[in-house]
Amino acid sequence: MSDIRMPTQKRSIEKRNRIIEKGFELMCEKGYYNVSTPDIAEAAEVSTGIIYQYFNDKKDIFIEGVKNYSNSIMFPMHSVLENEDLKIDNIEAVVRRMIEAYIKSHTISKKAHEELMAMSHLDEDVSNIFKNSELELTNKIVSIIKNNNIKIKNPIEKIHIAIGIIENLCHELVYHKHKDLNYNVMQDEVVKIITNILKK
Repeated sequence: MSDIRMPTQKRSIEKRNRIIEKGFELMCEKGYYNVSTPDIAEAAEVSTGIIYQYFNDKKDIFIEGVKNYSNSIMFPMHSVLENEDLKIDNIEAVVRRMIEAYIKSHTISKKAHEELMAMSHLDEDVSNIFKNSELELTNKIVSIIKNNNIKIKNPIEKIHIAIGIIENLCHELVYHKHKDLNYNVMQDEVVKIITNILKK
C-alpha cells in the first residue's frame, strides 16, 4: 500500500476532486467492475501515478464519490428545514417543499442510479454510507423540529419513515416513470400521509 497523501494546495485539491468526480461518473455509467484505474486517469486527465498518490485503488475513489453523492441528495431536505419558521400548522407546506428539493437533487442518470443501488447491495462499505447518511439526516431533522418546539411522538421513527417514503416517491418520479400512475395525485397523497404521521 502506498503512502496516500491528502492535498493541501488548491491545485492539488482540485485535481483530487476531479479524480473523484470523473471516476465516480465513469464507474456509475459503465459499471464499477467495467472500469479500471487507467480509465479513471484518462477521464480525469491525469496520470495513473497521480491517482495512486491520492487513493489506494478505484474503490477509494468510488467511496468518496458515494459520500459526495449522498450528501448532495440529503442536504437539500435539511436546507429547506433550516430556512423555515416551523410550526405544526405549516408542516404540510414544508413537506411539499422538501419533496420538491429532494426530486431536484436527483440529477444522476437512471443507469448510474441502478449501478449505485446494485453496489449498495454488493458492498458493505457503500451500503453503510447510505444507511449512515439517512440516519444522520433523520437526527438533524429531529433536532430542528425540537428546536422549533414542535412536539411529535416518536420523532426519530416517524422522521425516518417519512424520509423513506419521500425517497421511494422520488425514485418513482425520476427513474421508474410508470405510465398508468398520476404522479400529481401520488405526490399529494405522500404529503398527506407524512403530514398525518407527524401530527398524530
